[in-house]
Amino acid sequence: MLTRQILSATLLLLFSSILPAHALLPEASATVSHRIEQLLQDKSATVGVACSINGQNFAFNDTVRYPLMSVFKLHVAVAVLQRMEADGTRLDEILHIDSTQMRRDTYSPLLDRYPSGCFDISYAQLLHYALALSDNNACDLLIARAGGIDAVKSCIDRAGITGYDLTETEASMHANIPACYRNWGHPSSVVQLLQKIHDGALLNEEHTRFICSTLVEISTGTNKIRAGLPSDITLGHKTGSSGKVTDGVTIADNDAGFIVLPDGRVCYLTVFVKDSRESDATNADLIAQITRIIYRAITQPCR
Repeated sequence: MLTRQILSATLLLLFSSILPAHALLPEASATVSHRIEQLLQDKSATVGVACSINGQNFAFNDTVRYPLMSVFKLHVAVAVLQRMEADGTRLDEILHIDSTQMRRDTYSPLLDRYPSGCFDISYAQLLHYALALSDNNACDLLIARAGGIDAVKSCIDRAGITGYDLTETEASMHANIPACYRNWGHPSSVVQLLQKIHDGALLNEEHTRFICSTLVEISTGTNKIRAGLPSDITLGHKTGSSGKVTDGVTIADNDAGFIVLPDGRVCYLTVFVKDSRESDATNADLIAQITRIIYRAITQPCR
């Protein structure tokens, strides 16, 4: 059903030019920026925003290097799926995972499912664990199958994505917390990637459907972008968060996704929160409120 929903939204997008279209025009952009500034004026955090709809782009504080955290699992998934296409590997092909490949000192629903750390799993399932459940072991297993983090970076470079860097795995970031800052991106960079994924510019039709459906199925981060949208709006997204480090700072709290609007247009939105001394709840609420501001500017431009 979710796949049909994504396909229907894509078809509607093709005909959106004949529908009334409200883009984020310059005057609306100024209003949105002002409202975001008001929202952040008493907050101890750096926040960046980017969105794109119908070729109209908006950015707020977009030149900062924001730690991607688990949002970089999007980049990894694209690289793995491209490698699978090149090798002729099917989504239902089975991999054998040995216990030596599984770290026990990290967030990993896979280990909850397979406590021995030794199991067989399909590529589709492994990608689902990495994207939908943000499993760190699944992510590093996929990075290895893509040829390493440098190969992931090369893949995304070839896609024409700019304004980002990738040098770290989940394991290397866990071993050295400051390394989290080395996997960074501008909000607009992730918007570029989301748009190319959703438009089918990076992957074949089967893999485009698979990744978009998986992003729609994600149940994490319901208090972020999801909380800023009407409940009946389709959202496909990827969250990422560092949690609090020893000095009480959250390195990053992120959400990035595509929003299918009621008229079928698609809005690509990224909101990144960096070096926040606010609570986790406040960080999430900032993302939700910024989403609400942008959604209203797009759908109710005269208000």
